[in-house]
Amino acid sequence: MTMVNAYSKADAAKLDARTRSMIARRDRALGPAYRLFYERPLEFVRGEGVFLYDQSGDAYLDAYNNVASVGHCHPRIVAAINEQAARLNTHTRYIHESVLDYAERLLAKLGEPLSHVMFTCTGSEANDIALRIAQTYTGGEGVVVTQNAYHGTTQAVAALSPSLGEFVTIGEQVRLVPPPRDANDGGRAFAASVRAAFDDLAASGVRPSALLVDTIFSSDGVFTDPPGFLTPAVDAAHAAGAMFIADEVQPGFARMGDEFWGYRRHGLAPDLVTMGKPMGNGHPIAAVAARADVLEPFGRQCRYFNTFGGNPVSCAAGMAVLDVIEDEALQANAMRTGALLGAALNNLRRRFPVLAEVRGAGLFYGVDVAAPDGDGAVLAARIVNALRERRVLISATGLRGDVLKIRPPLVFSPSNVDQFATTLEGVLTSL
Repeated sequence: MTMVNAYSKADAAKLDARTRSMIARRDRALGPAYRLFYERPLEFVRGEGVFLYDQSGDAYLDAYNNVASVGHCHPRIVAAINEQAARLNTHTRYIHESVLDYAERLLAKLGEPLSHVMFTCTGSEANDIALRIAQTYTGGEGVVVTQNAYHGTTQAVAALSPSLGEFVTIGEQVRLVPPPRDANDGGRAFAASVRAAFDDLAASGVRPSALLVDTIFSSDGVFTDPPGFLTPAVDAAHAAGAMFIADEVQPGFARMGDEFWGYRRHGLAPDLVTMGKPMGNGHPIAAVAARADVLEPFGRQCRYFNTFGGNPVSCAAGMAVLDVIEDEALQANAMRTGALLGAALNNLRRRFPVLAEVRGAGLFYGVDVAAPDGDGAVLAARIVNALRERRVLISATGLRGDVLKIRPPLVFSPSNVDQFATTLEGVLTSL
């Protein structure tokens, strides 16, 4: 959620008259809380595969948007949505076979011990519900998250999302821990931080509830290796009496390549799993999955209803996404093409000292930017904006905003890697 490469009013002189007019309309209609990417914001009118097209018809290589996980406007997803919308769209208080088909298929992908799934519209809602379930099961409220985590925008999870900015109030029942920047110790240092955080909650009279982790640490700077490093921290959370909630909104649905879910890279069996963005390829569908015993107290004490969560159209989109991932072998593509992307980034790192470290798995990479003057965030923003000018889209992340965030749709191909690497090489040379 770091916005170091965002548009500001100081950039207005760089814009054409139409863009200035559109931004003024946006400000009047949408208000001051929204942000725009890039010093020169973009207006897109069409998407296809890994490309977004502006109003002039120019194509931009999308190496950032994981929401359209199987490619922008994939025809099979569009057809599934249209077909179901023309037939029926209602809520989960009626029985509907396709909703059950999708729930069963999703649970099969998750595997034991997760046996129930609850649908929402957004990842924020999913994390909010998961938090309520964990609090009901444990009787506690204390939550541990990472230093620059992002878990959503509801009141409850915004208080667990320090990456939203310095003016977001982190809850008194929340403790922040540094991300596992160097996990070559097998995750022992990260586990020690988690253990100390739960100890501090206990010392303050706060009973533990959950360790909530985005299993690729995307907002913290992308930390993936070595596989298994997250296990000691989860053990520490369980020892403290807390649940482990695996936030799979970013890493889930085949993005990791070697595994369908980020938590599986660490050999973990979460108590709760939350999902979102990639599930519907842009259609708003999200979910939380839980062990039966974890969900039972919540179900006994609370009714759950979501007017749009789990509706037949959303589930048709979700089912089509799973079909496309399997039929087009996109998990294998994420692994193969992701390896090429990692190799290309490391090749550039060896040639350009401003690229300090490359981390990632599958089609998700973070690249540290090290500026000679020490201000990596400013240099990262320059790289991101220079790529935008050459019609390649990425963003920046990390506590200081000094990590390039590269996260293309799963249909990214070797030729797309070549285009991306050549363009980035040109930008680094120009700098």
